[in-house]
Amino acid sequence: MTASAPLRPLNAIYSALPTTIFEVMSQLARTHDAVNLGQGFPDDPGPLDVRQKAADAVLNGWNQYPSMMGLPELRQAAAAHFRHWQGLDLDPDTEVMVTSGATEALAAALFGLIEPGDEVVLFQPLYDAYLPLVQRAGGIARLVRLEPPHWTITGDKLKAAFSDRTKLVLLNNPQNPTGVVHSRAELQLLADFCLRFGAYAVCDEVWEHIVFDGLRFEPLMAFDGMRERTVKISSAGKIFGMTGWKVGMVFAAPPLMKVLSKAHQFLTFTTPPNLQAAVAYGLGKDDGYFTAMRAGLQRSRDRLTDGLAGLGFRVLPSAGTYFLTVDLSAHSNAPDDEAFCLDLAKTHKVAAIPVSAFYAQDAVRNVVRFCFAKNDATIDKALERLSHLRLVA
Repeated sequence: MTASAPLRPLNAIYSALPTTIFEVMSQLARTHDAVNLGQGFPDDPGPLDVRQKAADAVLNGWNQYPSMMGLPELRQAAAAHFRHWQGLDLDPDTEVMVTSGATEALAAALFGLIEPGDEVVLFQPLYDAYLPLVQRAGGIARLVRLEPPHWTITGDKLKAAFSDRTKLVLLNNPQNPTGVVHSRAELQLLADFCLRFGAYAVCDEVWEHIVFDGLRFEPLMAFDGMRERTVKISSAGKIFGMTGWKVGMVFAAPPLMKVLSKAHQFLTFTTPPNLQAAVAYGLGKDDGYFTAMRAGLQRSRDRLTDGLAGLGFRVLPSAGTYFLTVDLSAHSNAPDDEAFCLDLAKTHKVAAIPVSAFYAQDAVRNVVRFCFAKNDATIDKALERLSHLRLVA
């Protein structure tokens, strides 16, 4: 019998990753029967007519391979939708691609653009998929630390991060976990740096429809000089509040899209055609659906904000997404955010997410994220449990 050599090591990047904080907190919520305001999904099942369209398409439609780039009807609907809402002029045949969720779109964009040794500018706090994807593509992360309460992008921070080796910047706007919608001045500053350094921009804009207080979302792609260097990523799961659907949409100029599509080809190749047909239908819904969806979420935001403030929490502004944050530094007896969230789930039976989990280094440790995309009963139940928490101002 031939002697067996020791197995080779597994991939170092993924082997070293801890269990995601979302799974940790959701498991705690299940174990302790906690109200889950941690993971970002709505209580609502999503618009009935869109779900019915998906059901009809799977029963009566085509269930074999669709086009790798996506159903033509979805690509046309996406181009029309973003022309209407954001003034973008997109060619559905050469500038629109459908992916199996926005995370796959991010992977395709990063794998398609990054060469080993390229520098990539990332903003902390950051969605947990960004850094391992950049590293797996061979990129070198240049981390920009944003801070509460306003999480502002400044020229000094960009000047410290950009260099002659900068290949691209990855921007999440509106931003998870902070709920920030970056201002036009911040976006113009970022566009100026991209132009000055010859860098691309990969824009994770999945929360683009979920903005509040009369704000109008502005895509970075629409800024002067950015059309040919920007990859815009959208998510049907976020637009329609059905996070399990995993239908992403990518928008980029033809030279970029030719490369991104090759990366997509060898990741998932395609996406369930019935979901694509339903999303195509949904993107054509009248403005009233989108404004009502936004108004309903704003009302939930205000309900949770007012309730938390009434209990003595310092709630930071939230202009978009499903999330708001609270600043624990106002309380002299509050532990750091991770210890606070662990105790909150175990003792008070409410799950939240420590924002320090969204940092790779130099973490802010005094901010906690709550999800408000819940019905009134869920929010009120969480607030009632939190009313027994004693924090000292």
